[in-house]
Amino acid sequence: MAGACRMGPWAVPWMMLCLLCLPPWARAQTKIPLETVKSWADAFGGELYSIVTKYSGSLLLQKKYKDVEPTLKIKEVDGLELVKKFSEQMESMLRRKVEAVERLVEAAEDADLNHEYNSSLEFDYYNSLLINDKDENDNYVELGDEFILEPNEHFNNLLVNTTYSDIQLPTNVYNKDPAILNGVYMSEALNPIFVDNFERDPTLTWQYFGSSTGFFRLYPGKTVEMGFALSVYIQAATSPKDIVIIVDVSGSMKGLRMTIAKHTIVTILDTLGENDFVNIIAYNDYVHFIEPCFKGILVQADRDNREHFKQLVEELQAKGVGTVSKALTESFKILREFRDAGQGGLCNQAIMLITDGAVEDYEAVFEKYNWPDRKVRVFTYLIGREVTFAPNVKWIACNNKGYYTQISTLADVQENVMEYLHVLSRPMVINHDHDIIWTEAYMDSALFASQAQSLLLMTTVAMPVFSKKNETRSHGILLGVVGSDVPLRELLKLAPRYKYKEGKKLKPKPNYNSVDLSEVEWEDRDEILRSAMINGETGYLSMDVKVPVDKGKRVLFLTNDYFFTDISGTPFSLGVVLSRGHGEYILLGNTSVEEGLHDLLQPDLSLANEWIYCITDIDPDHRKLSQLEAVIRFLTGEEPDLECDEELVQEVLFDAVVTAPMEAYWTTLALNMSLDTEAGIEMAFLGTRAGLMRSALYVGSEKISNKKFLTQKDKESIFTMDHFPLWYRRAAEHPPGSFIYSIVSEDESGNPNLNTEQTEGKRIKPLFTPHIPHGPHPDTFIAASRLVGSAGTSDMSVPWVLHCLLLTACLLCFACRVTMYDYQAMCKVPYHHHSGARPLLSVRSLSMLPSLAGLPPAGQLQQSPKHLRRSHRHKKHDTLQPCDTEYPVFVYEPAIKETNGLIDCGDCQKMFVAQQIISSNLLLLVTDTVCDCILNSPAHNASVKCERMRSQKLRRRPDSCHAFHPEENAQDCGGAAGLSVCAALLLLPLVLLLR
Repeated sequence: MAGACRMGPWAVPWMMLCLLCLPPWARAQTKIPLETVKSWADAFGGELYSIVTKYSGSLLLQKKYKDVEPTLKIKEVDGLELVKKFSEQMESMLRRKVEAVERLVEAAEDADLNHEYNSSLEFDYYNSLLINDKDENDNYVELGDEFILEPNEHFNNLLVNTTYSDIQLPTNVYNKDPAILNGVYMSEALNPIFVDNFERDPTLTWQYFGSSTGFFRLYPGKTVEMGFALSVYIQAATSPKDIVIIVDVSGSMKGLRMTIAKHTIVTILDTLGENDFVNIIAYNDYVHFIEPCFKGILVQADRDNREHFKQLVEELQAKGVGTVSKALTESFKILREFRDAGQGGLCNQAIMLITDGAVEDYEAVFEKYNWPDRKVRVFTYLIGREVTFAPNVKWIACNNKGYYTQISTLADVQENVMEYLHVLSRPMVINHDHDIIWTEAYMDSALFASQAQSLLLMTTVAMPVFSKKNETRSHGILLGVVGSDVPLRELLKLAPRYKYKEGKKLKPKPNYNSVDLSEVEWEDRDEILRSAMINGETGYLSMDVKVPVDKGKRVLFLTNDYFFTDISGTPFSLGVVLSRGHGEYILLGNTSVEEGLHDLLQPDLSLANEWIYCITDIDPDHRKLSQLEAVIRFLTGEEPDLECDEELVQEVLFDAVVTAPMEAYWTTLALNMSLDTEAGIEMAFLGTRAGLMRSALYVGSEKISNKKFLTQKDKESIFTMDHFPLWYRRAAEHPPGSFIYSIVSEDESGNPNLNTEQTEGKRIKPLFTPHIPHGPHPDTFIAASRLVGSAGTSDMSVPWVLHCLLLTACLLCFACRVTMYDYQAMCKVPYHHHSGARPLLSVRSLSMLPSLAGLPPAGQLQQSPKHLRRSHRHKKHDTLQPCDTEYPVFVYEPAIKETNGLIDCGDCQKMFVAQQIISSNLLLLVTDTVCDCILNSPAHNASVKCERMRSQKLRRRPDSCHAFHPEENAQDCGGAAGLSVCAALLLLPLVLLLR
């Protein structure tokens, strides 16, 4: 059908829709001559094409590639072979990290075995917050001796000491506490192991030991506080957990007690991770789930859900009378149902009871749901200084393999909450099971704050450290956790950069690591790809996908081939994505080293410095080299030890030779330009698949309109570590023969600047960047030029026209409507003063943001996500929180050449004619000036995302589970209440059973 969008199952017959949008009397009405508009569009398009063709040099470049075509070889990429190769390399690299951690475990356990605790030990160590500090007498302060710090490129030029580690302590821990001193003294044995590990594997980054006594030993030593991630410690020390938190919200919990209880819940939530499941029940006269959406289930304790729970906890209010038995019953039912259904963590199960007292008969609940097997541990937290109910609350914990603590102040919360982790770690410690833990990807906040961009995204490998002393066996003493950070960049280095897709944004959203694979490749509606990768399968899958680019303002329609396999010895799977067409092939040219070297040395040429043509960060002598310098030294034989990607280097040589004539062409044009007749052309540039770039200025650098373009600071415009620039990707996906134009000049609000404006007497002109894909071979190269287009002298205001058009179906004559999603959006949520649960919001925005640049299949007009609007605003209470947003994108359909119609603007209609401009992605829009168009703000629509947060997706769980051990000392159940009371109460279950 000629009038339909040809882009898959979401196609809509827009031509018919366009006809319906005009009233019958208007279809024959013509105020604007259609032929005249077409002649304007053809003339403008022809002139624009002629100018851009001339100054980009595209015809010359096409000719040069045509000349060498007989000598070219096109190699098809074997995706399955590729992914298996990468997997083996990554397995080898990650195995080296595990071996480094294993050496640290062995050293730490041996050091503890040979260390005798000394309560009067005196020992000085390097405290990271005190090192190099001096007093008023110019003497080093205690624990602050001289500690040499030097910038190190491997650690992103942070000041570090690679010969020694130092110690970090929480501010509330006394740095001379005997337990701290003994632990620090014992762990001194790790220093030579840290250094040896780094010498064996120079790609190692941070190594550390987090002690159960509260200190943190970091190598290399530094002053910047880094802190041991609590989640890493907990994952290494415990198995997955299903937890139901029960909180007493009766009237007696008002005031400070409720404040302490809330802080206790938040602290417990902070101990949970991706492998854990949780829910929270509040009780007084009745039982209610603080999030009704989660009634009767457990939800994954990912960041989204934890943060959502924290917000709801803050709204809890105390009233009524507390009866705990119903809450306990509900909790046991949920845990049993999940256990029987094979859902949740499938390992530890626990109930956390937070109360200021328990008085009613609750023994029958345990008898019915937990005895005699005691599959669910119960941990109790008595809030306040009152000890009247202490025996009852402690009895609950001691009879259910849990632990009892009393929390009197806010300062007591952290230490008392952590006690439950020691109990859960006992089975693992008694067995001495050194499970290897890999964390989910996360951002290194310290490095992010220092702008150390290349080491931001991390995963950590960690292992627990146990006491080997026989007398501690039944107690299961966990000494701490050792670990090492693995920047994902180290994994990326093993794969060719030029096969990668769009990279990560440097500024992470709060839930950046909670986005599921099915939400990244969200055409995988049946989760075939996701399930296969979670199950560690090896295979292939093809999907038609819509890929958002340019911060969601544009979308590419691709057919992707996915090749996947597991990385042996780790919980990870690896996937390689090749786009049909240019992604399937590698172009190989026959170029000699001598010829290529000559052209590589030209001043207009650069290479993608973040790509890995040659490995330069292992040998310290190579770290100072740029990638271009490294390639040249490799080719000339000056650095025989350099390890380089010979296939990629060969591609670079070929591209350098073929594109070499462009320098002379651009230089000649620049010298012969007439400033009067050809003003506005600023720059010409080209980029190749191998990451090579050439550029030439037609004006002085001081006259460039966009001074950031093609600079290192403008990451979107250059070849970076893991993606091609946007202008390259858009042109690569566009059919050959026409230019892609991008309007890059924006005002402060982010809207394209299409107006002609006066500033200090000077006319401001929109900045265009045209890009053109060329053949004969797919994705061979892109050539482009930058020009400032003449804005004309009309005073007509353009944005309102676009706004009107976007709000009418008439524009859809030119476009397909595609629904896109942002699972990392941030929305404003109003503060609620009343108690009770807040709905989970997913914002569907109907507000408009026109984006003319690149309408066609590589671009579109977009409705951008906006935050939920409220009739009553409380700005001081507005907070941003993660949310899902759904927004439509209108993708230009090139088969439609022209359209016209009327826009209803309230009291009048405005006529418009839109005409496609040949050889471009631009439209010429002509409208009359009969009346102004004033539009009301569109309504916003909210929908619930409850189902997404409730969903129990297939997930890969840890290989081992340590829930109980027969040698475990369950009578070590904490508390300050008298043992005689507890002992008497322990007889109660036996009496009940004998009746």
